[in-house]
This record gives sequence, structure tokens and C-alpha cells, in this order.
Amino acid sequence: MSRLPARALLAFSVTFATAFGQTPPAAPAQAASNASNNGAPFSLEDAIGLALKKNFDLQVQSFVVENAKDAIAIQEAAFDPTVTASGRRSVNQAASNTSRLDGAQTEGPRTDSTTLSVGATLPRIAATNGTLGVSTNVSRSATNSTNALLNPSFGHGVSANLNQPLLNGAGRFNATSALQRAKLGLNIASINYKSRVLSVISDTENAYYNLVAARETLRIRQLTFQYNQKLLEENQARRTTGVATDLDVLSAEVGVATSRRGIIQAEQSVRDAEDRLLNLINVPNFDVRVGPVAFDDYKGGTPTFAASYKLAREYYPDTLSVEQAIKQLEIDLETARRNQLPDLDLLASLGYTARATNAGYNQAISNLPNDHGNNWSVALNYSMPWGRHAEKARYRTAQTNISSRKVQLEQLEQTLLVNVRAAVRAVESNVAAVEIATKATELAARQYEQQKARFDAGLSTSRLVLLAQDDLENARFSELNSRLALRRAAAELNRLEGSSLQRFRVQLPQ
Repeated sequence: MSRLPARALLAFSVTFATAFGQTPPAAPAQAASNASNNGAPFSLEDAIGLALKKNFDLQVQSFVVENAKDAIAIQEAAFDPTVTASGRRSVNQAASNTSRLDGAQTEGPRTDSTTLSVGATLPRIAATNGTLGVSTNVSRSATNSTNALLNPSFGHGVSANLNQPLLNGAGRFNATSALQRAKLGLNIASINYKSRVLSVISDTENAYYNLVAARETLRIRQLTFQYNQKLLEENQARRTTGVATDLDVLSAEVGVATSRRGIIQAEQSVRDAEDRLLNLINVPNFDVRVGPVAFDDYKGGTPTFAASYKLAREYYPDTLSVEQAIKQLEIDLETARRNQLPDLDLLASLGYTARATNAGYNQAISNLPNDHGNNWSVALNYSMPWGRHAEKARYRTAQTNISSRKVQLEQLEQTLLVNVRAAVRAVESNVAAVEIATKATELAARQYEQQKARFDAGLSTSRLVLLAQDDLENARFSELNSRLALRRAAAELNRLEGSSLQRFRVQLPQ
């Protein structure tokens, strides 16, 4: 299915021993730090490789594809001949004789017969949708009647039977419509599998990015905790010299407590994000910890609507699936139209029977080409429901189904257009937002450093330092949210375009 799973499984085997190793209980300020610094890095490619290999939804969808393949095999089997063979022996001994005309002895008439037959039936002829059967048989019959000319008597015969629709059900279309529908069903199952692959890639990307953001949030909370702890220690020292007041110390203590609460909440978010990622890649043990994760550098550039929409129109699975479903409904519509015709069937049979002999089976078989009897029959059967109300209603239903699907296709195409436009704008705006947020973080960091230097010089208060520290934390969160939003927007655009397959070098099964 993909070139990724083999590489990802190798990475995962190492990761289980290192990056997913068990972690001992740690203090709130250090727990996620230990997890994110434990073992080998776990990349986005590794996560997607495992998801494509082990995700539950993909496993279920792969069974649907296999069933669709078997549905084709079932329809193809309708054109396979059926071979039959039978053997029968029967003995009939009457209890007494009631007439001398049958030539039997006083113990009563007795017959002893054996019949062997083989045949082949073609249940569906592709060109005409008729059925054809041929068979041959040999027989032996013995009796105690003195009137029998040949005793025992050996016979041989061949026969052929044809049942051919002439109106309703006639022709190649009727013979192959179920097979063509099954082939379209396989196309739909494959397209739905592709859709599920794209969704799994997108879901895994988002889960991975959410974990990166959760751990980065925890890191920011830890930095804030360290700043607040340092400020508290400095205020406590200043209070002993009379420079700081009890209010300054209390403010610093509140800052430490608030940052500690933020760390606890961030740790919970990290574990929740880890569980969601582990669930997508179907890891059996949820007590393991994911190794270091990180945002890759965004190299997608600014997309254009025209290029993205062109890709989406060509590769978007939802519209492709509906198009294949419409083709199925077109087959149903043509079938319903043809079913309005009357039933007119041709039934024909032809048989040859060899001249009976008492010289054995070989002689009976040898007699057939030149010394035989024959039988044949031809019949036409005609029937038509009065008014054909049910057939007409089925035809109208088939028309309505196609119209409904076409409206659904138009709706999907319009929704796709709107979603692509929104995704392109989201990428464009978030590329700019990341640049702005990065500069804002740099500014907030410098302002904090300046305010802290003024505080160290006795020219500022701890309250102003805390406010500058809050501004820095908010700026860092804003930058983090911008980076996360950019990755999410790019992942959604790649899903709509179908370009995730090329990006991660995923090869779908044929």
C-alpha cells in the first residue's frame, strides 16, 4: 500500500524500546519534559506510516474492497459452464404375472435398467443472454419378457436445449449488466478506500501537530513557572533588605501557583493528545509515551486557488465515488427501460438416439452417427403484465434516483469549491500570521528582558515584570497557535487536493 509502513515499523520497533518507554512518576514541572526528551524522535512520517498500516478504519475498508473483488468473481461465474454427471440403476420385479401378453414367466415381469449421463450447461451466453445445455447418455435395459427383441438392450443418445429471450432480457447488455455493475462497485470501494487513506493521513497529521502544540504549551508553562519562581525568590530576598514589600512577595507567590496550575493542565492535555495519536496508529499499549515530536519547517509556500481546485476536481474521492454511482444507476435505468418489454422466449431442443443393440455400449455409441432416430421441438412463450404498471413505476424510480445523484454531485462540487477556497485562504492567512506572531514574540521577549533589567536595577516593580511576563507568554501562545493553524490548514488542503498521497509517497493497492 505504501512505502512508509516498512520504514515506520522499523522506527516504531526502536521507538517502543526507547521513545515509547515507560516513564517513572515525575514532578508536575518535569513530567512532560521527561517524556519529550526520552528516546529517539518520532517523526510525522513514522506516525503516518503506522497509521496506514494499522488503522482500524483502513482495515475495515480493505475488507470492503476485497468483497467488491469477490462480487466481480461471482458475476463472472455466471458465464462459466456447469458440468453434470449422473448414474442410475433400477430394478422392478412384479410379485406375480397377471397376463401372458407381456411374455413374462409365471414369477412376474422383471426389468433391470442402468443409465449413465454427462452434460454441460452454459447458464448465460454473453452475446445473447440465453442458456444452452448439451448432454449425452448410455443405457442398458434387460427384461425377462420373451417378447423383447433385444435382451439386454443397449442405447445411446445426445441432446441439446436452448432457452433464448427475444425481447425482455435479450442481448449482451442484459447478460453483462450485473458484471459491469460489480466492476463499478469495485471502483467505488477503491475510491472510498482512497478517501479513507486521505482522511487517516489528515487525522494523523492533526493528532501529531496537536501533540506538538500540547508539549510546546507545556514547555511555555514551564518557562513561565521558572520565571515566576525566580521572581519569588528575588522578592523574598528583597523583602529581607526592605526593598520589597509583602505585597510584592504575595504577587509572586500567586504567579507561581498560577503557573503551577497551568503546568498541571498542560500535562493533562499532553497525555490526551498522546492517547489520540496512539489510537490512530493503533498501538496496543496506551501506557507508553511518544518520543520527541516537532513541527517540520513549512515549505508548501502560498497556494493558488486555480491549481488547488484543479487537483481537487481530479482527485477528490467523494465526487469520483458519486460519478461511479451514477454510472451504476444508468445501468439500472437501462435495465428498467428494457424490462418494460414483453417476455418472448424461444425454446428449442434437438436430440439423436442411436439404434438399440445387444452388442454392448461400444456398438450403441458407434450406431449414433449413421443409424439413429431424432427428435426436435421449437416453442415460443409470450407474456406481458396488463398495463405494465410495476415496470413503468420501476423505470420512473430509476430516473428519479439518477436525478437525485446528479443533484448530490452538483452539491458536492459546489461544496468542494467552497472548501478549497476556504483552505487556500486559511493557508495564506496563517502563513502571514506566523510571520507576524514570530515578530510579536521577539518584541515581547525584548520588552520582558528590558522590564526585568529595570526591576533588577530597582527602577520597576514586580507587578510590571509579571505583566511583561504574561505578555511574553501570550505572544508565545499566539505564535504556537498560528503555527498549529497553518499545519492544520495545509493538511486540510492536501486532503482536498489528494496531494497527501504524493507528499508521503503513498501507493494505493491496484
